Amino acid sequence: MKKLMYALSFLVMFFAFEMDASAASKKNVKEELSPEQKERLSEIEKRVDEIKEMDFSEMSKEERKEVKNELKDMKVEAKQMGGGIYLSVGAIIIIILLLILIL
Repeated sequence: MKKLMYALSFLVMFFAFEMDASAASKKNVKEELSPEQKERLSEIEKRVDEIKEMDFSEMSKEERKEVKNELKDMKVEAKQMGGGIYLSVGAIIIIILLLILIL
């Protein structure tokens, strides 16, 4: 049992240092959005709300296809501006191991 605990603690330390080193090498600096980008994001949100309120049963097939393509384009544009939160595989493994050890 002791050997297992030593092995698990070694793995946790290994992944922790690996994540720290990779984070330092990337230097991922998150930039704040400009006022124009914030305005565009709010326009996209308003348009998506309008589309959600639409009645698609009365639309023709071509109109629904146009709306679908518009949503796809807005989603790509919003992703490029917005960014997000990403977890590495090592971080996920550490979280799972900690949860197993705690519980």
